[in-house]
Amino acid sequence: MGRRGSAGVAALAVVVIGAILGDLLAAPHAVDGWRWLHWICKPLATGLVLMLAWRARPSLSPRYRRCVLAGLALGLVGDVLLMLPGDRFVPGLAAFLLAHLAFLAAWLDDSRFAVHPPALLACLLAAAGLLWLLWPFLAPPLRMPVGVYALVLATMAGQALGRARQHAAGDDARALPARRAALGALLFLLSDSLLAWDRFRHPLPLATLWVLGSYYPAIGLIAWSAWRVPERAR
Repeated sequence: MGRRGSAGVAALAVVVIGAILGDLLAAPHAVDGWRWLHWICKPLATGLVLMLAWRARPSLSPRYRRCVLAGLALGLVGDVLLMLPGDRFVPGLAAFLLAHLAFLAAWLDDSRFAVHPPALLACLLAAAGLLWLLWPFLAPPLRMPVGVYALVLATMAGQALGRARQHAAGDDARALPARRAALGALLFLLSDSLLAWDRFRHPLPLATLWVLGSYYPAIGLIAWSAWRVPERAR
């Protein structure tokens, strides 16, 4: 990744810590105190991840990089919508749904859909199980949007896992980025599951730490999957 990339990752880590602390230190249900730190650092962290992906030399194809960039940009929009006061949950959910479709398009650049059915089925069953637990606590108007989102998220994660398995026996130029993308997709699934549980079922202690602590590594790994693998690492 080089010195510039390492400096960018260090800056990203500092901003992520600011986003988490800003929310944890803020008074509950307030928009003063430390909340400003969260409001600044949360979208800034996603923006830094987007910038790191933008600077990448494509490891697989220009189309793959474009799809990843589109997904990260849509995630930034979703971050802002979900962060600000007011009821912007459905628009934020829609932005992230489009982000997952963009990531899915990236995975399909070099793999067929449902390339490994057991991986896709496992992710779909995990999402269905969580949705079943949350269903009684979801307001009726939210059930359809949340259900569709869970389906798309699980499909994205399952495709990423299947793609990583497909390329596992190949050279590192494809296998390593595919593993990064798959791990990022799984962390995204975990982060959103924690967020949904905290929001709809039962508040989690230090929820921001667990949600953002898995979200930023998720999008970071997805962005990193667009970087070319150095020759010495192959």
